[in-house]
Amino acid sequence: MRDSLWRTVVALGTAQTLAYASTYYLPALVAAPMARDLGVSRSLVLLAFSVALAVSALIGPWAGRAIDRHGGQRVLPFTSLLFAAGLVALAAARGPVSLFAAWTLLGLAMGAGLYETAFAALVRLYGPRSRQAITGITLIAGFASTVGWPLTAWWLTLWDWRGACLAWAALHLVLGWPLNARLPRGQAPVAPPAALHPSGTAAQEPRPAAGAGTAVALAAVFAITWFISTAMATHLPAMLQASGLGLAAAVAVGTLVGPAQVAGRLAEFGLMHRLPPMRSAQLAAALHPLAALALLLAAGPGLAAAAPVFALLHGAGVGILTIAKGSLPLALFGPAGYGARLGLIMAPARFAQALAPPLFGIALERWGLGALGLTAALGLVALVILLGLGRRTRGHATAPR
Repeated sequence: MRDSLWRTVVALGTAQTLAYASTYYLPALVAAPMARDLGVSRSLVLLAFSVALAVSALIGPWAGRAIDRHGGQRVLPFTSLLFAAGLVALAAARGPVSLFAAWTLLGLAMGAGLYETAFAALVRLYGPRSRQAITGITLIAGFASTVGWPLTAWWLTLWDWRGACLAWAALHLVLGWPLNARLPRGQAPVAPPAALHPSGTAAQEPRPAAGAGTAVALAAVFAITWFISTAMATHLPAMLQASGLGLAAAVAVGTLVGPAQVAGRLAEFGLMHRLPPMRSAQLAAALHPLAALALLLAAGPGLAAAAPVFALLHGAGVGILTIAKGSLPLALFGPAGYGARLGLIMAPARFAQALAPPLFGIALERWGLGALGLTAALGLVALVILLGLGRRTRGHATAPR
């Protein structure tokens, strides 16, 4: 790829790492001290985070259309300012009303400033050959939890949760905004959907565009997988602690998810790159159920050994599926209207993410480690849907030669 493309990938990937570390991965460590300081329950803090995810679902299609029309260089720098403002508001919260108001503002930033809009910006710039660029962004941002959790934990020891929020806000201003503001202008030529191959390359034969049923199936898959991902991102340290691991060991295991995501994306970029996105997604969807089975079978004395295996398998699956949510819609529908379409497909996933913290929290309270059975079953449902979708598109889903 050209040097300018890789500069764009590095800039967007770094900005996305900051965006996820300061929002999506923030409640796992600050929810408890925040609840104590504000005199509310931890569940209420997580509910406020869920509201942010629900708001992001409503904003996503609008943000995608804005990028389709104006490009990422007009939209993404503004989201850096929104992230900073939301984190400052969160640091200033003094009760439930201001807590929910701050997370609502952060929800606006998340809806317009996370992966989906970054992917849309890439597709607008580079067209149907954006799969490697999408993978490159996710390779960098896969370290969001690995960077975010230790940094947040360190700032909690230096200051408190308010100081940690202000530190993240400052990083959005001094790092995130300049990176997003440097995005190139321009737009790739848009080919009709029928001229595209599901691998993201030019097809040998014209093919019909995917229909509404395919979009609904993809929306269901991403809703399920992002429910699982958000449940683990929010509760993994607490789940492992409740199962018998100490805080330090639970955080250490949690930090393995980030490198595992990167490893999965490297596999997709290299070994799996010759596979169509559908096959990569199917393989990835099987990893969380396998990880959950390994951890459940080893509960008790074997927990310490099985927990890292769980984190690695789960993280690898999330890593590859993150690429799939960008590459599958591009492969099946083409780049025309990509941003708006991806925003609509991912809207149910955002709502599922909003439900994940409270619902999985309740399951965790009632069943302990057994709550993993719920996410494993959901993961199997997503796999079955992808297998069915793969059969429907088999004639168009061969790997590039």
